[in-house]
Amino acid sequence: MRLSRLRTLSRAIDRRDTRGFTLIELLVVLVILGILAAIVVPTFVGKTEKAKVQAAKTQIQMFGTALDLYNAEVGQYPSSLEELISSNDPNWNGPYLNKKKIPKDPWGNDYSYEVVDNGRSYRLSSQGSKESGPINSWE
Repeated sequence: MRLSRLRTLSRAIDRRDTRGFTLIELLVVLVILGILAAIVVPTFVGKTEKAKVQAAKTQIQMFGTALDLYNAEVGQYPSSLEELISSNDPNWNGPYLNKKKIPKDPWGNDYSYEVVDNGRSYRLSSQGSKESGPINSWE
Protein backbone atom coordinates (compact mmCIF):
# COMPACT_ATOMS: atom_id res chain seq x y z
CA MET A 1 0.00 0.00 0.00
CA ARG A 2 2.80 2.33 0.84
CA LEU A 3 4.47 1.54 -2.46
CA SER A 4 1.30 2.40 -4.43
CA ARG A 5 1.10 5.77 -2.65
CA LEU A 6 4.69 6.49 -3.59
CA ARG A 7 3.98 5.63 -7.23
CA THR A 8 0.87 7.88 -7.24
CA LEU A 9 2.86 10.71 -5.67
CA SER A 10 5.68 10.17 -8.15
CA ARG A 11 3.24 10.33 -11.10
CA ALA A 12 1.68 13.54 -9.74
CA ILE A 13 5.11 15.15 -9.42
CA ASP A 14 6.05 14.05 -12.96
CA ARG A 15 2.80 15.51 -14.39
CA ARG A 16 3.26 18.78 -12.55
CA ASP A 17 6.75 19.21 -13.97
CA THR A 18 5.56 18.84 -17.57
CA ARG A 19 2.59 21.24 -17.26
CA GLY A 20 4.41 24.55 -16.74
CA PHE A 21 6.57 26.74 -18.95
CA THR A 22 10.29 26.93 -18.59
CA LEU A 23 12.03 30.20 -17.88
CA ILE A 24 13.53 30.22 -21.36
CA GLU A 25 10.09 29.80 -22.97
CA LEU A 26 8.74 32.73 -20.96
CA LEU A 27 11.74 34.90 -21.90
CA VAL A 28 11.29 34.07 -25.59
CA VAL A 29 7.61 35.11 -25.40
CA LEU A 30 8.55 38.37 -23.64
CA VAL A 31 11.18 39.16 -26.28
CA ILE A 32 8.65 38.55 -29.07
CA LEU A 33 6.10 40.81 -27.35
CA GLY A 34 8.75 43.50 -26.93
CA ILE A 35 9.66 43.36 -30.61
CA LEU A 36 5.99 43.60 -31.63
CA ALA A 37 5.45 46.56 -29.30
CA ALA A 38 8.51 48.31 -30.73
CA ILE A 39 7.05 47.95 -34.23
CA VAL A 40 3.40 48.74 -33.48
CA VAL A 41 3.59 51.61 -30.95
CA PRO A 42 5.37 54.15 -33.22
CA THR A 43 2.83 53.44 -35.94
CA PHE A 44 -0.09 54.34 -33.67
CA VAL A 45 1.65 57.40 -32.22
CA GLY A 46 1.81 58.98 -35.67
CA LYS A 47 -1.85 58.14 -36.32
CA THR A 48 -2.92 59.95 -33.14
CA GLU A 49 -1.36 63.21 -34.32
CA LYS A 50 -2.96 62.86 -37.76
CA ALA A 51 -6.34 62.23 -36.13
CA LYS A 52 -5.99 65.40 -34.03
CA VAL A 53 -5.13 67.47 -37.10
CA GLN A 54 -8.16 66.07 -38.93
CA ALA A 55 -10.38 66.77 -35.91
CA ALA A 56 -9.15 70.39 -35.81
CA LYS A 57 -9.87 70.82 -39.54
CA THR A 58 -13.36 69.39 -39.04
CA GLN A 59 -14.04 71.72 -36.10
CA ILE A 60 -12.83 74.70 -38.13
CA GLN A 61 -15.26 73.70 -40.90
CA MET A 62 -18.05 73.42 -38.31
CA PHE A 63 -17.20 76.90 -37.04
CA GLY A 64 -17.17 78.14 -40.64
CA THR A 65 -20.69 76.86 -41.22
CA ALA A 66 -21.91 78.50 -38.00
CA LEU A 67 -20.12 81.77 -38.83
CA ASP A 68 -21.55 81.86 -42.36
CA LEU A 69 -25.07 81.25 -41.03
CA TYR A 70 -24.58 84.03 -38.47
CA ASN A 71 -23.36 86.33 -41.24
CA ALA A 72 -26.36 85.48 -43.45
CA GLU A 73 -28.85 86.24 -40.67
CA VAL A 74 -27.18 89.19 -38.92
CA GLY A 75 -25.40 90.77 -41.89
CA GLN A 76 -21.85 90.62 -40.55
CA TYR A 77 -19.48 88.20 -38.89
CA PRO A 78 -19.50 88.20 -35.08
CA SER A 79 -16.79 90.06 -33.23
CA SER A 80 -16.08 86.95 -31.12
CA LEU A 81 -16.95 83.25 -31.22
CA GLU A 82 -19.07 83.67 -28.09
CA GLU A 83 -21.65 85.55 -30.18
CA LEU A 84 -22.42 82.23 -31.89
CA ILE A 85 -23.92 81.15 -28.56
CA SER A 86 -25.61 84.36 -27.41
CA SER A 87 -26.03 87.85 -28.84
CA ASN A 88 -28.20 90.92 -28.35
CA ASP A 89 -28.54 91.57 -32.09
CA PRO A 90 -32.26 91.61 -33.12
CA ASN A 91 -31.55 89.47 -36.23
CA TRP A 92 -29.72 86.82 -34.21
CA ASN A 93 -31.45 83.46 -34.51
CA GLY A 94 -29.01 81.22 -32.62
CA PRO A 95 -27.39 79.54 -30.91
CA TYR A 96 -25.39 78.44 -33.91
CA LEU A 97 -23.42 75.72 -32.09
CA ASN A 98 -25.10 72.52 -30.89
CA LYS A 99 -23.31 72.19 -27.57
CA LYS A 100 -23.92 75.83 -26.62
CA LYS A 101 -20.26 76.30 -25.75
CA ILE A 102 -17.13 77.07 -27.70
CA PRO A 103 -15.10 73.85 -28.05
CA LYS A 104 -11.35 73.80 -27.59
CA ASP A 105 -9.05 72.40 -30.23
CA PRO A 106 -7.88 68.76 -29.92
CA TRP A 107 -4.77 69.91 -28.01
CA GLY A 108 -6.90 71.71 -25.41
CA ASN A 109 -6.25 75.27 -26.61
CA ASP A 110 -8.67 77.99 -27.64
CA TYR A 111 -9.19 78.68 -31.33
CA SER A 112 -7.94 82.03 -32.58
CA TYR A 113 -10.64 84.09 -34.31
CA GLU A 114 -10.52 87.52 -35.92
CA VAL A 115 -12.73 89.43 -38.33
CA VAL A 116 -10.89 90.82 -41.38
CA ASP A 117 -11.64 92.75 -44.55
CA ASN A 118 -14.00 95.22 -42.85
CA GLY A 119 -16.21 92.45 -41.45
CA ARG A 120 -16.62 90.60 -44.75
CA SER A 121 -14.38 87.69 -43.85
CA TYR A 122 -12.73 85.99 -40.89
CA ARG A 123 -9.63 84.07 -39.91
CA LEU A 124 -9.98 81.07 -37.65
CA SER A 125 -7.03 78.95 -36.61
CA SER A 126 -5.67 76.44 -34.13
CA GLN A 127 -2.12 76.54 -32.83
CA GLY A 128 -1.83 72.83 -33.46
CA SER A 129 1.22 71.10 -32.06
CA LYS A 130 4.95 71.33 -32.66
CA GLU A 131 4.66 68.49 -35.18
CA SER A 132 1.58 69.70 -37.06
CA GLY A 133 2.02 73.45 -36.92
CA PRO A 134 -0.97 75.79 -37.10
CA ILE A 135 -4.23 74.74 -38.79
CA ASN A 136 -5.91 77.66 -40.54
CA SER A 137 -9.33 78.24 -42.04
CA TRP A 138 -7.91 80.11 -45.02
CA GLU A 139 -5.70 77.28 -46.26
